Amino acid sequence: MDSLVYLIATMDTKGAELAYVQQCLQAAGVPSRTIDVGTAAPPQVAPDVSRTVVLAAGEQFSAPSLDAPPADSVAAAAAVLGSDRGRAIAIMAAALTKYLQRETAAGRVAGVLGLGGSGGTSLITQAMRALPIGLPKLMVSTVASGNVAAYVDCSDIAMLYSVVDIAGLNAVSRRVLANAAGALAGMVQANAREVDSHSTDTRPAVGLTMFGVTTPCVDRVRQALTALGYDPLVFHATGSGGRAMEQLVASGLISAVLDITTTEVADEVVGGTFPSGPQRFDKLLAAGIPLVLSLGAVDMVNFGARDTVPTQFQDRQLHVHNAQVTLMRTTPDENRRIAAFIAEKLNRAPSPWRLLIPAGGVSLLDVPGQPFHDPEADEALFSELQARLHTSDHHQLIRLPYDINAPEFAQALVDHFCSLVAEAGKSG
Repeated sequence: MDSLVYLIATMDTKGAELAYVQQCLQAAGVPSRTIDVGTAAPPQVAPDVSRTVVLAAGEQFSAPSLDAPPADSVAAAAAVLGSDRGRAIAIMAAALTKYLQRETAAGRVAGVLGLGGSGGTSLITQAMRALPIGLPKLMVSTVASGNVAAYVDCSDIAMLYSVVDIAGLNAVSRRVLANAAGALAGMVQANAREVDSHSTDTRPAVGLTMFGVTTPCVDRVRQALTALGYDPLVFHATGSGGRAMEQLVASGLISAVLDITTTEVADEVVGGTFPSGPQRFDKLLAAGIPLVLSLGAVDMVNFGARDTVPTQFQDRQLHVHNAQVTLMRTTPDENRRIAAFIAEKLNRAPSPWRLLIPAGGVSLLDVPGQPFHDPEADEALFSELQARLHTSDHHQLIRLPYDINAPEFAQALVDHFCSLVAEAGKSG
């Protein structure tokens, strides 16, 4: 194995534990390198990569090699980190991010494993989130039994609860850390096999967004794209799903997108639990790739269990999707605001796009006989888009009489996608 597993911790407090993980990986035949990101006392165990070297990657000061840095560099590191722990963690996190990105780009990283409490978890996962999807990442953390959304976001970080604090080797911590080492060894070895077995797969990857209430449409589109020689990647439109898709676009791993289910915008505008974030669409448009959009599931805003719906929405039209998800029908005014969000983004796009309106309904719940069927609310959305969007031969708004899950609408999405791809090929 030419690349290594990078093991990361604040080795002033977790040096012995990180050394133990390294021993476990060595026994499994997986080579590794320890990295100290401590910001206070000297490390308990000498690391393979010092905090001084990590800081140098962040251009805080010069430390040209992985060898033991000179005394003046150690003094410089202490001066940079100072006594403010919060500032020190922020500085180290930014430097670690640059260091790991550099090492990954050079092909030296097979996987990353971190150990941390709340501060260390925040520091290390910030860097992990900047690494490519598919690169094995495992964070052993004292906070992994709670809400880990802030640490994972739209990355593929695996979180393992440490059960006991990472403060010494004992009967519990040894088992948990050995399991962590074994898990990462398995990931690294499986990842190497997967890469080898698909090294000749040259199909262009295409991103698609889906929700349960747009599944029939997206399934038809996915099957059609597969038959045409594409590799469709479907993303669940839950906020993190859209961000993950856009991150892969920015990384160059997705060459075109059918953003069929833009429901995350409804949650962003109204205040649901699956918001898109204010940057939604930005990376898609900046990439200049073929882009076909629709309005899947913008008839709904997502909340948790029925009793978690905010007070101001208790009198609204609600639909209990399951025990954990309650849906709220968007109003005409909210739909106009959703249209304004989408139009503001698309009007800034220099590259071609096509937005298809399913005039017969934007979800399985928004058709005649279903609880969210509301032609007035839908028309507010459609008319506002028509009024705000700056259309041209390259920027087209296309209104079709079908609901979003009709076979004819799925075929129209595929046809317009193929047309955009053909145009991009001519201009390229």
